Amino acid sequence: MLTACSSSKSAKSTRNEGTFSGAVYTVKRGDTLSKISRMTGSSVGDLARLNGIPAPYTIQVGQRIRIKGSGSASRPKNTATAKNTPAPSRTQNSSIAKVAPPPVGARCWLWPTKGNIVEPFSSSDGGNKGIDISGSRGQPIYASGAGTVVYVGNQLRGYGNLVMIKHSEEYITAYAHNDTMLVNTGEKVKAGQKIATMGNTGADSVRLHFQIRYRATAIDPQRYLKPSC
Repeated sequence: MLTACSSSKSAKSTRNEGTFSGAVYTVKRGDTLSKISRMTGSSVGDLARLNGIPAPYTIQVGQRIRIKGSGSASRPKNTATAKNTPAPSRTQNSSIAKVAPPPVGARCWLWPTKGNIVEPFSSSDGGNKGIDISGSRGQPIYASGAGTVVYVGNQLRGYGNLVMIKHSEEYITAYAHNDTMLVNTGEKVKAGQKIATMGNTGADSVRLHFQIRYRATAIDPQRYLKPSC
């Protein structure tokens, strides 16, 4: 997962950072949207709205980010396949490029917890970009696959305590509304490892909001989850 950041300088950065030329910033490895917001003096919300990046504001290496006030600049092309990343406002802007979903069974994903689905996935604009699973407070939340934790925090509005795991250059999973979080950013986890407990932070009832993102695009988890691998 990448988040962008940049200082208010309008010239190209001479430090080992992504290219910042005028009104467009080109993402490099390790960037995040919050990092780019700091470098450019823009808010994360403004950058997300201007570039059609849904929460949790995942960006890709090589992606070109428009900076606020660049109305005369041409709309940047997303050189990587657009993905959101999992996305607080659970909306997906229609301007984001569509990608063909991966074939079912191409990868094994474990169910992250037990419970009933109280809100299914929706591909419509403004629809739920994951599934919401009900349960009881303190119930275990498990990593759906092996990978590296890229985000642990509660700074993404509407998601409460959130854990995000990067599984490859193509896949990220997100686990929201947790009560407690049991992993740290940068930690490597195994499939089925307990990473959090269920809660209702950022939600009106105890539940897990779970997303699978493929090349920055949300896909329906129910099509890919299996009881075991």
